[in-house]
Amino acid sequence: MATLSGRKSVAQMNRRRALQLLAALGTTGLAAGCGSGDDSEEQTGSGSPIKVGLIVPGSGANKAVGDEITNGFQLFLGMRGQQIAGHPVTLVTAEEGETAATGKAAVDRLLKEGVLALTGVVSPTVMTGIKNAVEEARVPLLGSNASPSTLQGVVYIWRTSYVLTEPGEALGEYLRQKLDASSRIAMFGTRGPGSQDVIEGLRRAYERGRRLTEDPIFTEDDPNPSRTLYSGPIRKALEREPDAVFCHYSGAQAVQFVKQLYAQGYRGPIYAPGFLTEGTALDQLDDGEKGRERKLIQSYGIETALNYSADLNNTANRIFASAYRKTFNSAPTTYAMASYDAALVLDKAIRLAGANPSPQQVNLALGKIGQVDSPRGTWQFNQTRTPQQKWYLRRVQTDGRLLSNVVINELATLG
Repeated sequence: MATLSGRKSVAQMNRRRALQLLAALGTTGLAAGCGSGDDSEEQTGSGSPIKVGLIVPGSGANKAVGDEITNGFQLFLGMRGQQIAGHPVTLVTAEEGETAATGKAAVDRLLKEGVLALTGVVSPTVMTGIKNAVEEARVPLLGSNASPSTLQGVVYIWRTSYVLTEPGEALGEYLRQKLDASSRIAMFGTRGPGSQDVIEGLRRAYERGRRLTEDPIFTEDDPNPSRTLYSGPIRKALEREPDAVFCHYSGAQAVQFVKQLYAQGYRGPIYAPGFLTEGTALDQLDDGEKGRERKLIQSYGIETALNYSADLNNTANRIFASAYRKTFNSAPTTYAMASYDAALVLDKAIRLAGANPSPQQVNLALGKIGQVDSPRGTWQFNQTRTPQQKWYLRRVQTDGRLLSNVVINELATLG
């Protein structure tokens, strides 16, 4: 996957570029991928202008995910002539930072801008920290990444991603069927609620008539890990001769963990939520056809669970993935897809809410949109305002000359 820096912004697409993109994709396919609407309204932009607030990190360890989220939402706008439901849209971006305080500051600034809705949010800490501010403001937030299991009882917060227990739960059922009951699974993750949620999901599905005999190992949550950060904990775990490794890392942490796992002599399968090999991580693990790490990955396997893969064969994904590749010269990730879907469901809700919707009317309409024809496959919001959706098993394989995440089969429908 190409680096996110230097990509052409969809915000810079002019009207002619948008029309060229529509022509290249085909209007019939676009309608199937994005839902139906009033063509004349789309062309003329007869609705009143609206503002949408986008909360993403512009720096730090989560910047790459924030860029993907921005790309996904902007792609939807570019394909619709910078409109949502016939309304010209101004996308106002605010820095989420890494704490509850910085997240609340972003929300406060966007509310002063008079936004109709909010979207984005990468960090679970930020999402938890802004909960009360969003609920009190009564402005809907379509979160496109962060979704901690502790976020309960919300009215104005909807999420187009997943609950963090779900990737572990999807893999837990798969591993319970695949592995012998006596198998030892070494579990790793960063300190914090994210890895705790993922491992809790694994336990929930795996421990049906059996037990996970090993205690999880939580490592330092360093966004720029050294080449030895994980070596000690890995060495200690390998002394017990595990049959498999389950881990929850992403980005630079994922790359260093896998490299150090192999360097310490592990020769067995790796299972993880799809974040382990999503985005640029797999590119950084691919050391070429004659490389040692590629041979180890091919010999022993990395399998991941995720709600999306760029190679899914459905009409909505063919349209989305093709447009994303043409615009950004890279394959889309689950982060970009969830943000694209946030724009899609907002489009549906505003249509239902009427010509001059208020934030409260849009929020009410979000509960009525029904099934969403998404690049991930059809899904719908459940009672907790998160998607009821399919989870896929992906295996790292050679696709052409590069290592790629290839969908093997469906794992479960959760939510």
